[in-house]
Amino acid sequence: MGKKSIIIFWLSIAVFTILCGPLHAVEVETLVRDAVNYYRGSASFSVVDMTIHRPGWERTLTIKAWTRGEKDSLFTIIAPPKDNGNGTLKKGEEMWIFNPRVNRVIKLPPSMMSQSWMGSDFSNNDLAKSDSIIDDYTHKITGTEIHDGKKVFVITSMPKPDAPVVWGMQKLRVREDFIFLSQEFYDEDLLLVKAMTAAKIQMIGGKLFPRVYKMWKADTEDEYTMLEYRELLFKESLPVDLFTLSSLKNQGR
Repeated sequence: MGKKSIIIFWLSIAVFTILCGPLHAVEVETLVRDAVNYYRGSASFSVVDMTIHRPGWERTLTIKAWTRGEKDSLFTIIAPPKDNGNGTLKKGEEMWIFNPRVNRVIKLPPSMMSQSWMGSDFSNNDLAKSDSIIDDYTHKITGTEIHDGKKVFVITSMPKPDAPVVWGMQKLRVREDFIFLSQEFYDEDLLLVKAMTAAKIQMIGGKLFPRVYKMWKADTEDEYTMLEYRELLFKESLPVDLFTLSSLKNQGR
């Protein structure tokens, strides 16, 4: 190979690297976005049993939940009777809770979005299917696996500079058909704090979807919260007036 051919060869490699490096990053971003959109759908309605398990005790709540687009969600407890009517509304970056015992709506500050919902291991953001993982993190594929004969991408997600997040890192396992198999949450020292895993993938709501999600704490052996779908319907849209303070107060009645 002559000197000119060698120069052309290495220039070609350099151009390929420049072009394909960003393309690969774009593909990873698209994969994560598609997985979130598959999980959330354009709009959805569900009835879910939430079981909060702690050493020595356990309780189960039944929740009705509605989501619309990337920003709006409403969930209301319908059982047990003592918790009936407690609800949470999220619109854009704002969130409110309703307590029927005192008939009062309280607006939560942004800092409360990452706090526990009703004493569970799911945060307000987790239940609202927040798109923070899309907007606030950069992603890199760090491995691949096989699950039920399908390729699984292991993705490491790091927060963007100055992103308003509490997690120092997240790790995702996303199947090639966009199903989230797991999501791990790490603190600023990159120590695992909690993880969500999916199970019982089956046809529900018109598509393959995990019927069960489990959120468990890394530093304890016997503390977790389980979500199990009783009903799940994916829709093209839901009425705008469903996601209002009036609706929040009336859903449990």
